[in-house]
Amino acid sequence: MGIISYLSELISYNAVVSIILASIVLLVFMLSDYYYYNESEHDKELFKQPPVEDCPICFLRIPILRTGNKYMTCCGKRVCSGCTYAVEETRNTSIPLCPFCRTPAPTSEEEANERMDKRVDADDAIAAHLLGFDYTNGTGGYPQDYTKALEMWHRAVELGYYQAYGCIGSAYSNGHGVEVDKKKTKHYLELAAIAGCVQSRFNLGIAERNRGNFDRALKHYIIAARGGDADTLKNIQEMYSTKWTCNKRRLQKSFTIISNILR
Repeated sequence: MGIISYLSELISYNAVVSIILASIVLLVFMLSDYYYYNESEHDKELFKQPPVEDCPICFLRIPILRTGNKYMTCCGKRVCSGCTYAVEETRNTSIPLCPFCRTPAPTSEEEANERMDKRVDADDAIAAHLLGFDYTNGTGGYPQDYTKALEMWHRAVELGYYQAYGCIGSAYSNGHGVEVDKKKTKHYLELAAIAGCVQSRFNLGIAERNRGNFDRALKHYIIAARGGDADTLKNIQEMYSTKWTCNKRRLQKSFTIISNILR
């Protein structure tokens, strides 16, 4: 009877242990599926083609390069350089006119700053974003103040200009006004890229390349190229070199795609 009782207890103990182990394994699989689903949803949002902005005059897509567009502090419009050039050529005036509202351009730095400050006071998101650059670089007659720059970029985001997240991410990357934090850098760059910031998208591609995540890097590069960033071709050429161990056919295909986009 003693042996039978002992074996029964042993069997019961092993059964309980087996049930516990099976439950742990099941929980691990469930958590894995949960995190995989969330990662997939995150990537779906991250690698979606972002929105674009059109010129309010010609309704063509505004170029991403700073030389391809200009912000007007008089009316708060961002106009493509083509429309700006057309007004300058057709209107023979001593002072350039705004292509949108025909207000004469400011004739001094003080007047330009006064207009910019008024736009910020009027809750103009792009004006707050641009003023952040002046504070971080100490340009345009403004003192260099990283804290003030961050304040402007956060305000721009609150007002709906989400590309300013990229500047906040750069601040965390460089330690300008905040402690260096690579996790926050990635977080803010991704938010900016989703909103359509091509520079943030390009920087994310570089970061993924450096981590060895070449497929993710190429996805970022292709979206950046669609936004007009020609530097993506140079980076793919670097990845194609023997320095990087990655799929050469995939690189060739991506290079062809981006070349066709930029052509």
